[in-house]
Amino acid sequence: MPESSSLPRSLASSRGRAASRDEQIYQDMLQAIVERRLLPGTRLPEDSLAEVFGVSRTGIRQVLQRLALERLVSLKPKRGAQVAQPTIKEAEDVFAARRLIETGLMPAVQARLHGNALAELRQMVADERQAQQDGELSEAIGLSARFHVRLATLADNLVLSEQVAHLASRTSLIIAFYGSRHSVGCACGDHGDLLDLLEQGEVAAAQAWMDEHLQRILGSLRVEDSTDFAPDFHAIFGRREGIA
Repeated sequence: MPESSSLPRSLASSRGRAASRDEQIYQDMLQAIVERRLLPGTRLPEDSLAEVFGVSRTGIRQVLQRLALERLVSLKPKRGAQVAQPTIKEAEDVFAARRLIETGLMPAVQARLHGNALAELRQMVADERQAQQDGELSEAIGLSARFHVRLATLADNLVLSEQVAHLASRTSLIIAFYGSRHSVGCACGDHGDLLDLLEQGEVAAAQAWMDEHLQRILGSLRVEDSTDFAPDFHAIFGRREGIA
């Protein structure tokens, strides 16, 4: 009896480690895409990634399938996986969805924007400005996405905040593919101005600001050819010990 009763705990522990491992790999790859260390069109060979992360190809395949469900990776028969290359139509649809959701969330966000939450968002704005001044485009894109996601969580609507997080990740990919420094610069609006409006209780003005902000980012995008190259995954993710 002792052996049989201990088996489920052992299996649960093993599954827990596997889930934690897969989640970490997923987060690492997601971050690399958002930060433009993996550019749109980059091929993602399972064997190379399995070697870098020290796991089986099956584990990598599960992560790639999850990213594919989120439209950040494309899986093609006989060609394998690659970082997704969004179309202009997809970009327009993503921004249309964001305009509907994020402008609609402003009243709920404004009602909860105070204290530590406001201070945290002000710091995020300061970090984003610094990244722009330093010419760190990838960092600025990531910080902009995190600002929008954190802002959405204040609305206290898990379903909608999850949608914003998903759309923000896709937006980062779209900007990586079609954008320029103007896509995250002051030309599209400073997030600090939005916080000022919300802090002053100007909800309607904040909604108008958000709508124009997202339209300006969309308008800043430009079509360009993708670059097909073989990245150094070890340099991107660092050498790792096997955790399978």
